[in-house]
Amino acid sequence: MTAPLTDPFARAITYLRVSVTDRCDFRCVYCMSENMSFLPKKELLTLEELDRMCSAFVRMGVQKLRITGGEPLVRRGVMTFFRAMTRHLDSGALKELTLTTNGSQLSRFAGELYDAGVRRVNVSLDTLDPDKFARITRWGRLPQVLEGIDAAQKAGLRIKINAVALKEFSEAELPRITEWCAERGMDLTWIEVMPMGEDIGDASRLGQFWSLRDVRAEYDRAFTTTDLTETTGGPARYIRLGETGQKIGFITPLSHNFCESCNRVRLTCTGELFMCLGQEDMADLRTPLRDHPDSGEPLEAAIRAAIRRKPKGHDFDYSRQRADGQMPRHMSHTGG
Repeated sequence: MTAPLTDPFARAITYLRVSVTDRCDFRCVYCMSENMSFLPKKELLTLEELDRMCSAFVRMGVQKLRITGGEPLVRRGVMTFFRAMTRHLDSGALKELTLTTNGSQLSRFAGELYDAGVRRVNVSLDTLDPDKFARITRWGRLPQVLEGIDAAQKAGLRIKINAVALKEFSEAELPRITEWCAERGMDLTWIEVMPMGEDIGDASRLGQFWSLRDVRAEYDRAFTTTDLTETTGGPARYIRLGETGQKIGFITPLSHNFCESCNRVRLTCTGELFMCLGQEDMADLRTPLRDHPDSGEPLEAAIRAAIRRKPKGHDFDYSRQRADGQMPRHMSHTGG
């Protein structure tokens, strides 16, 4: 049980994304339905169970934990879990504890997150226009998010902005959000919209898709761009803008997939382990966790069996003008 986690394609699994809740205080159009049905609370892993689960992965070689949702900071008592993970940072077994958030709760929790050992936070933000923000998030308020980003930077957290590239929406946002990020010393990553969500038809998803090849071309026209060879261990490819010095990332699951270097798996708030974001195969880890509260071996055996089923890549494809590989589950179910 001490061997590192390695999948069938010799990729070491060192990164776990953990959804701590399926709930969110926004209803972003590419992530959720406006009227979502959420899981009964008894189906969710408790905070103590999340600790046991994540600790098992850390023992098996996971070095980076990214906490997601839904919106992770709306889960009651979630800072208890963050503080529990601090011990793995202190021991050196865990190299990074971070989260992805919509920013709505950062004003409340930025200081506590920093004290727990979090140093970087990804904030999802697609527009700086209050009306467009309200439209794309349905329930969100832009000033609340901007206040959260202010609080996070004051607490010492480094912020990276994630923006989903949406056709006929993001084109006007690109110059403004790039300049805004540069002024605040924040990097920016663009993400292609993915065909996920059972109530989203092919035509709708296809209509939202703006290839990051086109986004890159916009930067090439407006800036002096340099390709970077560096990687954060994730799926993004980066360029640097000569005029601002900032780093711009591109996550391209559709136009240029990144599967060959995938080092991650995703754990849902109910204990389902998805070995690939774009595949339906998953492993139930909640059962061995709950059936054997005094022994970690059955859980670790289940984790290893799941990693042995990790596929080479996903099937997302828009190249034939339809959303091939479409997943019926919402993005919020697996935490992005």
